[in-house]
Amino acid sequence: MKVLVTGGYGFIGSFVAERFYKEGYQVYILDNLSSGNQHNVDFKHKSFLFSVEDKKCEEVFRSNKFDVVVHLAAQINVQTSMEDPLLDSTSNILGLVNMLRLSSKHRVEKFIFASSAAVYGRNEHVPLSEEDKCDPISIYGMNKLIGEQYCHKWKEFYGLDTLCFRFANVYGPRQGSIGEGGVISTFLERLHTDQEIDLHGDGSQTRDFIYVEDVADAIYRAGTTDYSGVLNLSTNKQSSINELIGLLGEEKTLKGINHSPKRKGDIDVSVLDNTRVKRRLDWVPMYSLREGLAKTSRWFAADGLQRENEKRARAAETDTARPSFVADIRPYVENLLAFLVVLALSVYTTQSGMFDLELIYIVLISAIYGTKQSILAVILSCGLFIGESLHNGREIVSLLYDASVLFHIAIYFIIGIAVGYSMDKRSKEVVSTQFEKQAVEEKYDFLKEMYNDNLQVKDELQQQIVNSEESFGKMYAITKELDSLEPERVLQSAVHVLEKIMKSDEISIYTMNQNNTFLRLVAKSNKTGFDLPRSLKVSDHSYLTSLMHTQKIYVEAHMREDRPILAAPILDNGKMVAMVAIQHLGFEHFTLYTQNLFQVAVQLISAALSRSLRHMNSTYKDRYIGETSILRPPYFYEMVKSKREAKQRLNTDFTILSVDRAGVEYEAISPKIAGSLREADYIGIDEAGELFIILSNSNELEAAFVVERLKRKGIAAWIVTERDRPLLTLKDGAYV
Repeated sequence: MKVLVTGGYGFIGSFVAERFYKEGYQVYILDNLSSGNQHNVDFKHKSFLFSVEDKKCEEVFRSNKFDVVVHLAAQINVQTSMEDPLLDSTSNILGLVNMLRLSSKHRVEKFIFASSAAVYGRNEHVPLSEEDKCDPISIYGMNKLIGEQYCHKWKEFYGLDTLCFRFANVYGPRQGSIGEGGVISTFLERLHTDQEIDLHGDGSQTRDFIYVEDVADAIYRAGTTDYSGVLNLSTNKQSSINELIGLLGEEKTLKGINHSPKRKGDIDVSVLDNTRVKRRLDWVPMYSLREGLAKTSRWFAADGLQRENEKRARAAETDTARPSFVADIRPYVENLLAFLVVLALSVYTTQSGMFDLELIYIVLISAIYGTKQSILAVILSCGLFIGESLHNGREIVSLLYDASVLFHIAIYFIIGIAVGYSMDKRSKEVVSTQFEKQAVEEKYDFLKEMYNDNLQVKDELQQQIVNSEESFGKMYAITKELDSLEPERVLQSAVHVLEKIMKSDEISIYTMNQNNTFLRLVAKSNKTGFDLPRSLKVSDHSYLTSLMHTQKIYVEAHMREDRPILAAPILDNGKMVAMVAIQHLGFEHFTLYTQNLFQVAVQLISAALSRSLRHMNSTYKDRYIGETSILRPPYFYEMVKSKREAKQRLNTDFTILSVDRAGVEYEAISPKIAGSLREADYIGIDEAGELFIILSNSNELEAAFVVERLKRKGIAAWIVTERDRPLLTLKDGAYV
């Protein structure tokens, strides 16, 4: 199973990714690191470092068939959303739409969206339920509400299964000081750096604080359910800021509190009703505020120095990245130095009239630095030319009327601007080409990385096929045991198959009667003390009703002892004909991988049983005498053989009755006997034409009741033992 967590390096995202990883998922993280930190995730995963609205996301979805997408990437600062609505909408709307589009296009099974209590606005009619009016008072809250609408409509338009969580005030380790739950991290950061706490208002305002690991657990559960819609995610408990400060004081001595007026727009009371999420996801918050604060405080105390060092490192990187003042003025300095050289040559060289030094200077500066410096060079050159003319005795007024002088100056301007413009254009083309080259190289590197990842996955799968204990080759060898045309033998072999595959010695198989009201035990593991009911009434067990209607694997998440840990229907032509169950499974094997393996094995059993049932129907005339339910001798002997093998391998009881038909025809006596038997029992004759009954999964005590029922119908029958009936014993591989 694969999960993509957008914003997975962030505060909540890192805990969500870790929760899925612990449950056996392959974790993929998409994060542009605008607020996340790669150090938050220290387990095996695959990362993509770009934004959720990036075009490269298409290739990520195409190359990895995700089962679940958890969309947590967002701009989380309410104040920023008010100051820069475009930035907030780009991340919180455009990014969401891109994820929804790709999820529906590439058939993601579950899409989970992180909304917020901010959608309710100033509604203080607490606790707020999912049906209460939403009236956000910030761009952030408005965009979250729009996001919920997108998720709802995407399910309606494209069939994508979406679930939106409205988070209360989430807190915990790895949290920054921004966002809705940041008051706790802000207080703890000041507490552990021996600073006073800033308190806005009198501290009576209340919030619904929920620990981040409880949030991660709810999101994981949502990924395994088919529920869709909107759910509040909270503790449903109000905690005042004064109460919060009191609990923080228990962790570390407060240096002091700075009181300031209440901020405009602050909500006095905020608490969300969590009734629906507890019922729908079978979830409850595990951490009290005191316990959560203790864990968070310990993290801040241990991580404070590292956080400070990271801040200093980031500040140093920022200073290094700033443009240098020297780099800005360098072209001007070099331009002036070049002009001084030209000036010196003009003054001290007598042969300067042989070539125009000013024109050479203009061309060189324009070619090197472009238009901006060429204009300065032209101005300086014109000044030098006019200065030389005045030095040679010309009058300033005469220069204004001298066409040759004006032509000379015009030449300077034309050449300077033309060369400078040409060089600027060429420089822009070079830069543009470099950007294009860089973009192509980045795309190539990205696609190459994706190719290498896919190649690695392919190699890993190939190695699993060759070396894994549950490889296809070994699965094939085990399931060859199911290769039988007798339904009884298929079901008995299925127990042995599942014991090997599932590493459990508590397997059972029940068959369904024709009325779909009872299940009868036909085979089970031969384990001492593993006793099960011989029959189950469907209406008495809700999980059996669920199996019949959903026809999906059942998982007992609550570990109730009266139910199997795993159960699945065995189907024939879309109808449940039997049920296979695992009563107990080692905790280390209770994973999604094991559940998937169980499902595959049951599908193989269903296929084998369907094949045997079709064969039995096609050979009905050969198998039974006329229109009766009496087996002919070869099939009767084969059934006895199958029952004895099941007794030896699985310790499955069976009893044989001999019937005195007193000369009555088979067609007349068959319905009388069949009316006293169960569907799992059999009637047959031997080579001498004597009539017998095989009672499946019955001991001699239970067989005595059947004998009594037959007696009331005027049919004499008695229990057969191996000593009494040697003709039913095996000799040289055949019954004689």
